Amino acid sequence: MTATDGQVWFVTGASRGLGRAITEAALKAGHRVVAASRTEGTLAGAYSGQLVRLPLDVTDRSAVVETVKRAAAVFGGLDVVVNNAGVMLYGMVEEATEEQVRAHFDVNFFGALWVAQAVLPHLKGGGRLLQVTSMGSGGGMASVGFYGAGKAALDAVSDALAMEVERFGVHVTNLQMGGYATGLFTSGTTATAPDPAYRELREELAEMWGDDAGPAPETAAPVVLRVAALDEPPRRLVVGSASSDIVQELARTRAEQYARWEDLSRQAPG
Repeated sequence: MTATDGQVWFVTGASRGLGRAITEAALKAGHRVVAASRTEGTLAGAYSGQLVRLPLDVTDRSAVVETVKRAAAVFGGLDVVVNNAGVMLYGMVEEATEEQVRAHFDVNFFGALWVAQAVLPHLKGGGRLLQVTSMGSGGGMASVGFYGAGKAALDAVSDALAMEVERFGVHVTNLQMGGYATGLFTSGTTATAPDPAYRELREELAEMWGDDAGPAPETAAPVVLRVAALDEPPRRLVVGSASSDIVQELARTRAEQYARWEDLSRQAPG
């Protein structure tokens, strides 16, 4: 599968950030794209005949099913799906309300699940499903624990899904995205009401993260297109050089911790 194959892409969360960057890169590569999002947004360039925009709120399962049917009908099928729509819930675990937590998971986990279920019948026989998760899905981080939890759940379900559908020719890849300037922490964020008890921790986190929003999402899009073109794509891929270093270091630290407490672990027979 190459750019000259004229693939049909379906991208959720396509109006801004990573979704928009991937949409534009796919269009420039000569692919046709059905771009779905809650807000219409704008796309640079003239792509007459290549681009169709559809409104979609991924939390509405029936709307997802109908929108995917429309998307598949536009260009006669789907080849690559980028399951990208997502939001951020920023705040400490103790601060979050039930409504906030459920709303967050409705988008980042359940919404992604509804899309995956809806597109699978259209991908059998050689399609690609790219699940946008996070480099932080391997463990929790203070103040963004719910984001990591939703992406970790999506990682786990996607691993299972990959095993289930590979016999049908569908390749599933978890794109564990690094930190890019996607606007997630601004227009895509819901914040908890700050508890003064966590003021010091918030200040420490702000100092640790600094003001750098990260590289532009357009710098990640070529990697996504390359993954979609691979005959045997990876099931998990960290997208980002600095993020890859961090993830591998966290994996080493976790392995060391397991080894340190191995004797205690083996005192139980299970």
